[in-house]
Amino acid sequence: MKKARQARGAAMPDNYETEPLMYQGLSDSFLGPKEDVPFASDSIGVDCEAEIGVIVDDVPLGVSASEASTHIKLVCLLNDFTARALTQTELPKGFGFIQSKPASSFAPVAVSPSSLGSYWRDNRLCLPVKTKINDLVLGAPHAGTDMYFDFADLIAHAAKTRRLSAGTIIGAGAVSNDDVQQGYACIAEARVEEQNAEGQAKTAFLKFGDRVQIEVTGEHGEPVFGAIDQQIVKHTKCPA
Repeated sequence: MKKARQARGAAMPDNYETEPLMYQGLSDSFLGPKEDVPFASDSIGVDCEAEIGVIVDDVPLGVSASEASTHIKLVCLLNDFTARALTQTELPKGFGFIQSKPASSFAPVAVSPSSLGSYWRDNRLCLPVKTKINDLVLGAPHAGTDMYFDFADLIAHAAKTRRLSAGTIIGAGAVSNDDVQQGYACIAEARVEEQNAEGQAKTAFLKFGDRVQIEVTGEHGEPVFGAIDQQIVKHTKCPA
């Protein structure tokens, strides 16, 4: 989040180290793991965001972080697309995302924390998340490393003033590591690093025809959630 905000010249909130930075996203429409991703234009900074999320049961209002972990029923892999150019006009208004956050995509399988065994520790998934664009690896940052707030913290934050209904999905944002040698889970972070190191961003945002693949595998190469494998396509309006 620091790097994404840096890319658009925005400062971090004063309380970002004590409270999670969270928004309420689209909840009535999702894309399948191999479904084409439609955009009206590919000049709006289309970016992928490889994320880990959790799905909860009924969470009571005001739940504590220590209690929140018991409400995590499933862990999932998602691609939370962002139109980066649109964030620059939406977020300064102070009301959050609408146009810049289209439907998210999910891997085919969500799994219980217990089935993950040692891969699930301290309310975090402790495995790398690999993202490829047109078969070239963007990165494989580790989801359990450098995660400032764990999923119990995020659930407690979301439930501070409301209950959460069973089926609510809590995403943790694009996976990111302080060690940039692991690569990136979103293009915006790669562009910021390039800008800082070389004076200009080189990695292009997604265009029509580009293919995005996201997957998590275990220590022996076994798939954990199945793969997200999608193509960016031009949206065709329905005839009047």
